[in-house]
Amino acid sequence: MKAVIATGPPENYVVGDVPVPRPGPGQLLVRIAAASINQADVMPLGTSRVPGNDFAGTVVETGEGVTVFSEGDEIFGLALPQAVRELAGPRPSLSTGSLAEYAVFEADTPLLAHRPPSLSVQHAAALATAGLTARALLLTAQPKATALVVGATGGVGTALVPLLAAAGVEVVATATAEDAELLRDLGAKHTIGYTDSYPAADAAYNLALPSDELDRIAAAVSPGGQLLTITYPVPEPGRYDVDTRFVLDLDGELGGMREVAEAAVQGLLPATIGRHYTLDEGPQACVDFARSHTTGKLVVTV
Repeated sequence: MKAVIATGPPENYVVGDVPVPRPGPGQLLVRIAAASINQADVMPLGTSRVPGNDFAGTVVETGEGVTVFSEGDEIFGLALPQAVRELAGPRPSLSTGSLAEYAVFEADTPLLAHRPPSLSVQHAAALATAGLTARALLLTAQPKATALVVGATGGVGTALVPLLAAAGVEVVATATAEDAELLRDLGAKHTIGYTDSYPAADAAYNLALPSDELDRIAAAVSPGGQLLTITYPVPEPGRYDVDTRFVLDLDGELGGMREVAEAAVQGLLPATIGRHYTLDEGPQACVDFARSHTTGKLVVTV
């Protein structure tokens, strides 16, 4: 089968032929229809691997003991490739990598679900990690009147902003001038440039900066407020009067793909796709994600 093969930095990625993986007990073989790019896909691990977390596709074979899915089911979700297992929690959802024509996934995980017919394969692939993370942030946050979202134009940001707006939160989002209208359409009350002063807010969400560079964001949070971040390294406590939390729910403890699908069907989780690629263009998608400013999700159609 055809797959993206990652070795070293994204500029070294190529498309090549690899064997079709086989499902073992408790596993599924899925024909991939679409995948989207995440940070784990561009990590220079130094080992040859097939990257790809997020996917939508069709179950073509089930291993022994699988009962929740059947051949022909349309499903979507996320799973970390075996090579980045250390990023997963105690109950990891793992796969052979979704930037390929076929991939094997563990069946017994909340991070896979049936894809509703009204949710396209591209939108489902775009919402897997982004939707899961946006919901986890919202559910971890205490009710706040105002929120600052730093990194709002990325995949998680474009999923989080409409969730916050629907909850009645007044959102201030960082954006380029070209992306400002998109963020306002998604529900942001105000947009500011990346170098502008941050206004005071009851809560702040860091979706972009390394978590050891949060002083400027923390300074904008009102006493008694919250600072939530999704980036590594896990932050040290900062201001004593600000509740700082690292949020990365890769076990689906706050809800998995079924809940993401429900929110998408209800119109609460729109999928924002910045660029489309073919599988042959998969290496370029990874380069663009790692090296360029991107808006929303980069989606690879297989």
